[in-house]
Formats: sequence, structure tokens, C-alpha cells
Amino acid sequence: MRKIYGMLLCVLISTVSFAQNKKEKDTTTQKTVKLNEVIIVGNVKTDPTHSKVSNKYEENVVQPKNVADLFKNITGFSTIKRGNYAIDPSFRASNYEQLNVQYDGGTKAMHACPNRMDPITTHIIPEEIAKIEIIKGPYTVRYGTTFGGVINIVTKKPGVDDYGFHGNASVGYEDNGSSFSNMVALKYATKTYDLTANAGYKDFGSYEDGSDKEIPSSFRSTDYGIKFGYNFSERERIQAHWRQSFGRDVLHAALPMDTDYDNSSILSLDYKKEFENSKLKSLSTKVYYSYVDHLMTNANRPNFMMVEAASAVEATTIGGKLELKVVPNENWQFYSGLDATYIGRDGNRERLVKMMNGMPMPMPMSFTDKVWQDSNIADLGVFTEAKWFASNSTIFNFGLRYNMVISNIKDPADNFETMYDLGRRTEGNISGTVSVKKVISPDFTLEAAYGRGVRSANMIERFINHFTVGQDPYEYVGNPNLKAEVNNQFEVGFKGKKDLTNSFNKFAYSASFYYAFYENYIVGVVDESLNRLYMPMQEPRHPKVFRNMDKAYKTGFEAEMKIDFLDNFYFKTDISYVYAKNKDLNESLPLTPPLTTKLGLGFEKKTYWANATFNLVSKQDNIAETFGETYTKGYETLDIRLGLKPTKNITIGLAATNVFDQTYNDHLSFSFTNQTGFNRVPINEPGRNLTAFLQYKF
Repeated sequence: MRKIYGMLLCVLISTVSFAQNKKEKDTTTQKTVKLNEVIIVGNVKTDPTHSKVSNKYEENVVQPKNVADLFKNITGFSTIKRGNYAIDPSFRASNYEQLNVQYDGGTKAMHACPNRMDPITTHIIPEEIAKIEIIKGPYTVRYGTTFGGVINIVTKKPGVDDYGFHGNASVGYEDNGSSFSNMVALKYATKTYDLTANAGYKDFGSYEDGSDKEIPSSFRSTDYGIKFGYNFSERERIQAHWRQSFGRDVLHAALPMDTDYDNSSILSLDYKKEFENSKLKSLSTKVYYSYVDHLMTNANRPNFMMVEAASAVEATTIGGKLELKVVPNENWQFYSGLDATYIGRDGNRERLVKMMNGMPMPMPMSFTDKVWQDSNIADLGVFTEAKWFASNSTIFNFGLRYNMVISNIKDPADNFETMYDLGRRTEGNISGTVSVKKVISPDFTLEAAYGRGVRSANMIERFINHFTVGQDPYEYVGNPNLKAEVNNQFEVGFKGKKDLTNSFNKFAYSASFYYAFYENYIVGVVDESLNRLYMPMQEPRHPKVFRNMDKAYKTGFEAEMKIDFLDNFYFKTDISYVYAKNKDLNESLPLTPPLTTKLGLGFEKKTYWANATFNLVSKQDNIAETFGETYTKGYETLDIRLGLKPTKNITIGLAATNVFDQTYNDHLSFSFTNQTGFNRVPINEPGRNLTAFLQYKF
């Protein structure tokens, strides 16, 4: 690991030195090559099918706790919550590795904790985010294995308007939990090179729900990042990005342990060169490395008096991508390349058992449990994607991808080794897509797509060994022989806009309808031939083993509408619904969100703005009982936000969320686990929360 750090840092230092020694050119505005960190550019003809961008995060004046909070206002998204820190995005009932979550066009950081205390969304500062790009299904093969969709989190970088020295500082406060956050960012840019540095700190207390019940959820986190870019010419650029994040004393209300520390380090290097007067238009590369060091204990839990437990685990992710863009003529564009991802995890749980069958032991006994069993997965992919401009208004997209997935377990536990014929395993997966986009007019577009997304089992599904990693209290056992999960998804949609007259200015609308059927869907199933390994007399007695199911599907829709009126006012609404079914178990697929509707009324001017959002979430009685899900009541909440720019450099934000102080829980939230004073019921969301935010730019 030190060698990798050294090599990559040498590249960065050499590049910085070259930039400093090179004579600085005139700083007049010029064209600079754009790296492939952005995949959606706002061009209806070239953007991926069924894609969208969510941005304007500087106007979301409630500072988010982590990046996953940014998804709450995006149509079709929900969040999987285990506390106030470990929050995962969910899209159309696709979760975890079913979503290809990355940032800046490909960089990934995989979690070390088997309970996902540290997903990728905890390793980046929300205030760094410029926008979030979404491809709604397996409708592209260019950005790695894609099963349920691509989420590209794009960080800010200097543009031609930022030449010179600039910066900003921000501070935020929330009264529910007496929480505060702050961040400082500095940047210096010329047309030859640019350097950005930022640092942030958050200290969040445990919040209270609408019934004034305190939910154990406090945490502290410190983050910093450095990004350096150098333009060799108008058509050639290299960029390095280094960042670290440090989580401390994180309480997880719905997990059996808490995080003592979570340290992550991420380094990425991007290079792109564009060519003139050639059919080869560009060459782009990316390499990245991430390392997560995580320690969780039960020191603050009620079972500590019976058993002391501490798990020190680590995860290493290494990856890269090479892509060529070829334009043989004006009707065709080809994107071909290869990518690779390596994930390695290891770590043990140390237990000191002090009581047995309710009686203190005269001599406590110590045990070592292998969490990850020193496992790794390597994924090597090759792809080709073509755009055919059949006419000025009709664009076809074709994509084909092959992945070779190699998995291995180096240090299996004895009981796991007796269950399976272990060894290195190689799989070959073929995925693809075909879509068409019809531009009926500049104001109306139709889209239709089919995608076959293939996802090999993740490391939990392959190699976890009698650990409680689900929403329910079952122990889970991995299965290294799982077949790859396949999503065959069909989708049609449209989007349009219309200029209006009189007091109404503009009307914009969009809708998507999809159906997906799964092959080899992976789910945990109770195996009565096996017994619980830890605390064997405790219910449930039999663990779950991951299996493939053949009869599962989902279908649903999203629709959005916005009317601008009286020049500065707007009204918008969106609705999303997904229905999922596992026919093998005759129940829903787990973590399927209910019907959700949002109504928003707002006012926007350059120097001040205000908006109110009314959230209506229906009950969810289409549940996965074998996953431990229970019926969830519907709820309604109101959020109000105000913003003001008294000067060009200062932004002030005030907000009140859950104004009516409702007591409710989201259907995707996990249940309290190993907590004093709480039964195993879903954790509630925060009650009324008043926030203030101040940002200064220079």
C-alpha cells in the first residue's frame, strides 16, 4: 500500500513542479478540454437516454449531513437509513451495488463495514458537490457495470470565470441536535493550471423525533481535499485529486455496534487529450485508489456487560479506465475502451465473552471471528457504445459490454470452508443496451430504451459468515457459487416544455414508465439445515443463506411538472411509484418505497428566494416479510426554505423542515438494534428542525 501511495504522489508532485516551472501564459479566456468527469452536458442529442441532472445545491440551504441527503428531493429516490450518518441512496427499489455510484466519472470508494456504516456517500463533503447526474437504468455500458442505474456525483472545479485567487467559507447550524458544520475552500486558477483545496468539519448531536424522543445518532467528521489540474494545451489536460475523510464517535441507532473511527483516503488521476483533423477525437484515462480503515465496537451498547466486541476492518479499491472516442463520419460516434476494478477486504471481530446463559464466567473467554475472510473481487470490462444519428431528429444508441469477474477467498473460517468447494472463481457477464431518442421539436422529445444489466454477487453475498447484515435479526451466510443477477429493463418516456402567455411564463413536464424482470435475483433465504453460530439459543435459530431466485420483477413510473408564472414564481409537483414482486416467495422485493408525491411553491430572484415543499408519502403494505419489513403508515410533512444575498459575496439561508413536528418513519429505515430503551421498531425521522446557513465568497 505504501508503494502505491508513493507512486501516485510522485506523479502528483512531478506534475505540480512542472506547472510551477513552466512560464505562465496570458490569462485571457480560452477553451480548455473537459475531462470525462461529467457525463451529462445538457444536450438532448448527445446525453444518455433517460438521464437527468439535479443541481443548484448551493440554494439548498439546509446543510446535508452526507451526500445521500442530497437525493431526498430527486424524483424516484429514497434513502436507506441506519442512523444519522450511514445513509445509502435507493432508486426505484434498486439498492447498494445494484446502483453504480461513483463520482467525477468513475472514482469509487467501497465500504469496509459489512453493515455499511461507511458507504461511498460518507467519504465526500456535500458542499463539494456541483451536481448529481443520473442515468435511470442499464442504458449505457461506458461507466462500469450498471444494473439499476448510474449515479455520478460531480465535484466543483474552477472554470474560465474563476481565474485568479478565490475562495469561500461557510457555517451552518441545526437546532434539532445542536449540530453545526463549517467548510473553507480556496482556489487559484490560470488558463495553464488550477489548484483547489478545501476542508470541513461537522459535529452533529443526536436528534429528537416528533415525539421529543432522542434518537442516538450523533457523529463528528473531518474532511479535506486537494485538486490540481494542468492544461498542457487547449486540448490536453491532466488532473489529480486527493482527499481524506475522518469519522469519529458515530452512533448507529439501527446497527448492533457503533463506529469508533472511520478513516478513508482517495486518490484519483485523470488525463484527456483531444485530436484535431482526425477520426480519433479523444483519448481519456482515469486511475484511482481508495483505502478505508474502520473500527466498530459495542462499548456503548447494553450487551457490553455480557460480551465485549470490536471489529477492525479495512477495504481497498483500485480501478481505472481507458476510453477512445472515434467519429468516422457525421452520422456515427463510437466510444470504446476498457476498465478495471479491484476490491479487497479483510478484518476480524474480537470478542471477549463475560457471561454465558445469564451467568458471569469466572474466566472470560476470547474469540476471533473472521469478518471478510481476506476476500477480493476483480472486475475487468471491455465495452463499445455507438451513437447513430439517423436523421436530424432521430438518434439511436447501441452498447455492448463484457465483464470478467474473478473472486477469491484467502483465509476462510473452518465452518465456511466445510460448506463450499472454495477457490478462485471466474465469471463472464455480457450486458448491453439499445435505445432511440426522437426529437419531435425543440420543445418535445420521446425516448425508448432496453437495457440488460448484469451484476455479479458482491462480497457480502459471497463471503459473509454468520453476521447480521440485514434489516432483520437473522445471521447471514454468503454463497460463493451465486449466479450473476440480471436486470432486463424496458422504459419509455417523454419530456417537453411550452412557452405560455399572459401571467404564465413556461410549462415544463416529463414522465417515464418502466418494466424490469430479473434473472437470478439474489436474496437471503432461511436455511433450516444450518444453525445460528453466535448465541445459538437466541431466536431466530436458523440463518439465512444467499440464493438466486428466478421469478422477480418491478414496474413503475415517475412524472414531473413545473409552471413558471408572474415572472418570478413557480409551482412544481412530482410523483413516483414502484411495484416490485418476488414470485418465488410471494411477496414484495425488499426495500421498495411507497408512492411518493411532492408539491412545491416558490419564488426566485437573484438576491432572494423562498420555497415551500409539501411531501406526501403513502402507506406501504406491499412488504417483504421474510426481510423483516413491517407495514409502514403514510405521512405528510412541510419544509420551508428562505435564501438571501444581501451582497454579492454573502449568502444567508434559513429553513424549517418537518414544520408540523410529525412523528414518522420512512419505509426504508432500519429498526433499532441493541439499544437501551428501544424495541426493534423502525427508527423515526427528525422532528421539527430549524437551520441557519451562512456562506461568504471572495
